[in-house]
Amino acid sequence: MTTILGLIYAIAGYWAVGEVLYGGKVLIYSSYFPIFIKKLVLGMVLGWLFIPIAIIKLFLYSR
Repeated sequence: MTTILGLIYAIAGYWAVGEVLYGGKVLIYSSYFPIFIKKLVLGMVLGWLFIPIAIIKLFLYSR
C-alpha cells in the first residue's frame, strides 16, 4: 500500500512541477532524461508545495 501511495505522489508531483514551474514554457534539450530527472526530484522533494498550487491553478484558470 505504501508503494502505491508513493507512486501516486511521485506522479502527482511530476505533474505539478510541470504545471507550476514549466507551464507555458518551451524546453529545448538534446535529451529528455535530464529534465525528467529534474522534474521528478523536484516533485518528490517539493510535492507538498507544488501539488496544491497546481490544483488551485487548474480550477482558477480553467475556462
